Amino acid sequence: MSLADKLIEIQANLISQGISGWLFYDFRHSNPLVYTVLEIALKKMTSRRFVYWLPAKGEPIKIVPQIEPHTLEHLPGTTLFYRRWEEFERLLIELVAGKNKVAMEYSPFNALPIVSKVDAGTVDLIRRAGAEVVSSADLLQRYTSIWGPEQYMGHLASAQALDEIVSLTWEHIGSSLAHEKTLTEYDVQQFMLQKMHASGCETDDPPTCAVNVHSADPHFCPVQHGESIKRDDFILLDLWCKQKRSGAVYADITRVGVAGKKATAKQQEIFECVKRARDSAIRFIQERYENGLRLEGWEVDQVAREEINRSGYGEWFIHRTGHNLGEQVHGPGANLDNFETYDYRELIAGTAFTIEPGIYLPDQFGVRLEYDVYLHPDGKVTISGGIQEEIMTLSS
Repeated sequence: MSLADKLIEIQANLISQGISGWLFYDFRHSNPLVYTVLEIALKKMTSRRFVYWLPAKGEPIKIVPQIEPHTLEHLPGTTLFYRRWEEFERLLIELVAGKNKVAMEYSPFNALPIVSKVDAGTVDLIRRAGAEVVSSADLLQRYTSIWGPEQYMGHLASAQALDEIVSLTWEHIGSSLAHEKTLTEYDVQQFMLQKMHASGCETDDPPTCAVNVHSADPHFCPVQHGESIKRDDFILLDLWCKQKRSGAVYADITRVGVAGKKATAKQQEIFECVKRARDSAIRFIQERYENGLRLEGWEVDQVAREEINRSGYGEWFIHRTGHNLGEQVHGPGANLDNFETYDYRELIAGTAFTIEPGIYLPDQFGVRLEYDVYLHPDGKVTISGGIQEEIMTLSS
């Protein structure tokens, strides 16, 4: 979709939602979502405040600093310049005066921090003009989180690479133990990272190998000269990557295993509980989405959470069920969350997210099972990254 067509579509959406216009505001990249929607180069120097007003009807208006007159030159509309702060405030207030609802990157009570990018003081200015500030959360997804065909195919390639890397890593762990070679969590992390790079992928942060009690820490990160892996240790592997090219999107998976021939009864019990939660979540998604019913992020989280609650381990499921995937591993779209936040946003066609319920028993171990889900525009739901059905073990 061209930028011009996008702006026309946004205006149609504003009309359908009864919103007067979308007010895009930024100061020194404080609102990166603006750069995505308006297709402003992230490296462009924007050292002063700027505004782009896209009304539901009529011509857009730009308010830009005279010292940086070319800030929004690629966008259509009338340009208004300011020099002093009084001029900026006057122009902004005149712009929204008499308007009913003004959409901004704002979330009431900061319910969705990923959306809350406009500072409270700027919101105060808009309210001073008599306008109601409403959240752009529902609009944003359509212009920040929908994948194109090339992105989806790149995601599949990355997800397959991750699946293969887990297999290679598990073989590496088994071989090292069989030959009595010292192998630490950090060594395994670096092995996975090297395999990612060899497969043409990259990652902002390195993968995780967490052994025994470390697996009960959802965001554990190995350190050099850390814990050594021994026979019968419980191991969690969490890894994510994307293709090394512009616009590529992430894949993200988690697997668990025992560096021995058999898991303990407790490990098996927790694994089965987490698997039921994962499977309940995907069934709910399929039933709703494939039948054309509205599906919101919080609802999926609640389905998985209730399954774990019924098993008596709800206290130890300490994060959301899943997150949006995009050019960053934690994308700006709807999350599967009714725990850390109340994510009321709709899960829409062309977006992807993880499903990753977990149970983390302090001073024991943790189980997380994670794969990726894509919602096709034709109403289908697909899973990528592989589906773990049994705890990984070693044959010798």
